Amino acid sequence: MQTAERLAKIPPYLFMELRKKINKAKADGVDVISLAIGDPIEATPDSIIDELCATARNPLNHRYPTDEEKGMLLYRQEIAKWYQTRYGVSLNPENEILGLIGSKEGCHHFVLARVNQGDTVLMTDPGYPAYRSSILLGGGEPYNVPILPQNNYLPVLEDIPTDIVKKATAMFLNYPNNPTGACATLEFLDKLVAFARESDIAICYDNPYSEILFQGQPRISFLMAQGAKDVGIELNSLSKPFNMCGWRIGIACGNPDVIAAISKVKENTDSGVFNPIQYAGIQALRNEAPFGEKMLAIYGQRRELVLKTLKKIGIDFNPPRGTFYLWVPVPQGMTSLEFTNRLFDKTAVVVASGTAYGKYGEGFVRISLTVPDDRLAEAMARIEKEFKQ
Repeated sequence: MQTAERLAKIPPYLFMELRKKINKAKADGVDVISLAIGDPIEATPDSIIDELCATARNPLNHRYPTDEEKGMLLYRQEIAKWYQTRYGVSLNPENEILGLIGSKEGCHHFVLARVNQGDTVLMTDPGYPAYRSSILLGGGEPYNVPILPQNNYLPVLEDIPTDIVKKATAMFLNYPNNPTGACATLEFLDKLVAFARESDIAICYDNPYSEILFQGQPRISFLMAQGAKDVGIELNSLSKPFNMCGWRIGIACGNPDVIAAISKVKENTDSGVFNPIQYAGIQALRNEAPFGEKMLAIYGQRRELVLKTLKKIGIDFNPPRGTFYLWVPVPQGMTSLEFTNRLFDKTAVVVASGTAYGKYGEGFVRISLTVPDDRLAEAMARIEKEFKQ
């Protein structure tokens, strides 16, 4: 049976392809260490699990979720408190906040809520591959905006061609950035708001790594920029700060018209987040900030190990200060794919080629720090041995 033509436009999903490659090697008896996928391995805090278990035993929570697609008001109110405490940002829980089944669905629903067939949607290159897929599935036309080391991986908005800007109705940005780890500045966000207002471009600012920051990097929300709520929304997630990736619970907040439009998409797509997961989310936001500090210390130690090892083999660089990824320049004379393949073939260590994130990812690979300490140490030992020969 023939499937929809729109699916033919979607490139293979990076992480699914990596999993296939890893699983095949493991089936052949190879001891593979994957540093390619960002999925925290430490457990979700006990208090969050306890809240899930306790509320899951209440039969009232076995029905459709409270407030269905919007998310229960208690959850939205807790998000508002969290944004006020963390960022000094005021949000109205009634019409400026929406609960999500993870922030990834927010990206997809944003396109369906804002983009018409054939509209241009701006996205960064390198960038998170799922943005492109959402744009294509929603009938939009993705346009790659380079983000380069010499510009601290921030897009130069004035360099986007005028004819492209005129056709664009939306833009995806993601800081702290996956894959580069770069962080935005308030100065840039103010320029972004002015650009979006002048061009009538709706911003979808994807911020799930907001809590993964190193070396005194300030915590910044898009909504801190003056007028940000006039031009867009911010997505966030409980996955990264509380090790809840599999729980699928996130946040959309900002412009009430865009929030209402996404809510309309959701009410015709799903029935919202399971109530006990929302109660667990409240517990996380309210009481588990210390867990985030604990995880930062763990990631910081792993980060130093990787940087120390890379320096030993001649890769010395000043990394950006966000996310639990390292965006690593490959050895001189090698392409991203050549370096990735050599690591896999000679050391059974998997990293993500920079070209998986776009044309301007050439010359880099992405390494994830979400791996047990002993396995990371083994991976670094293998890499050092191979490249010191």
